[in-house]
Amino acid sequence: MNEISLCAYAKLNLYLDITGKRNDGYHLLETVMQSIDLCDIVTIRMSDKVGASTVGCSDPRIPDGKKNICFKAANYFYTAARRYPASEIFIEKRVPCAAGMGGGSADAAAVIVGLNKLMGEPLSRSQLLKVAARTGADVPFCVVGGTKLCRGVGDDIRNEVELPERVYLVVMPDFLCDTHGAYVIYDEDPLPQRNAMKRFLKSGDGFPKAMYNVFGVLYENEKIDGIIEKLKSLGAEGACLTGSGSAVFGVFKDEQSAVNAAKEFPNYFTSVCKPMKYGTRIIDCKIEETSDKDGNSNDNVTEGT
Repeated sequence: MNEISLCAYAKLNLYLDITGKRNDGYHLLETVMQSIDLCDIVTIRMSDKVGASTVGCSDPRIPDGKKNICFKAANYFYTAARRYPASEIFIEKRVPCAAGMGGGSADAAAVIVGLNKLMGEPLSRSQLLKVAARTGADVPFCVVGGTKLCRGVGDDIRNEVELPERVYLVVMPDFLCDTHGAYVIYDEDPLPQRNAMKRFLKSGDGFPKAMYNVFGVLYENEKIDGIIEKLKSLGAEGACLTGSGSAVFGVFKDEQSAVNAAKEFPNYFTSVCKPMKYGTRIIDCKIEETSDKDGNSNDNVTEGT
């Protein structure tokens, strides 16, 4: 049984706007996403025998088995690699669910990257991104990670963003946002495109004040607005909703300021986070000995990064 464990890093949307809608119903987005060091731990155990994937999670609220996005990611990967080994996937959940932080997408990305490593890297980077795009909108970014400009349905990823390093305080309130309802509101009365991405990209050290999220406008939620204003009053250079919510984050110049601000939200989940340059990271990898055609034994491989 070969085994690998990976960090699956969450993301924040520093800028997010809806730019249109495709004929198939998918909404087109323009966003700057930032990987942060808050992560789930995804462990994959794989045998050489042909079989199905199983998926489990430490959080009982997360669906397991075929209903989990990781199951879909594994199946798409196996189809692309043309191999179907039996695998067991387990998610140690640390990223809040339904937060707009891409937790499920990050888990799926970790599955794709992890399976590729366990199976001897049969897929190239471009092939991995195609598998990721089939799996879900944010999954390609979560495979790549870092700070990226993404357009379309998440499959157009560009290295056009250079931002100064900051510390992020994530605040997850005790309520969820109605993403479907927000899209319905948009479809009935589309907001004019803000067209402020270029200004954001050129904002440099002042990027926290240039952040924007169209869902914050669509929701018009007083509780969300209240958290944003409180973060600013506690020293955040800027604050914003991430994804379709309901998590909010503030941008701070130093870690201690963020830690102090977190104490003012005792009833909410909070996490002080730093930016990451990648979307997944292998923390342990064990590949059992195999024999070649001549009966020679290959060395056992153990990797940790």
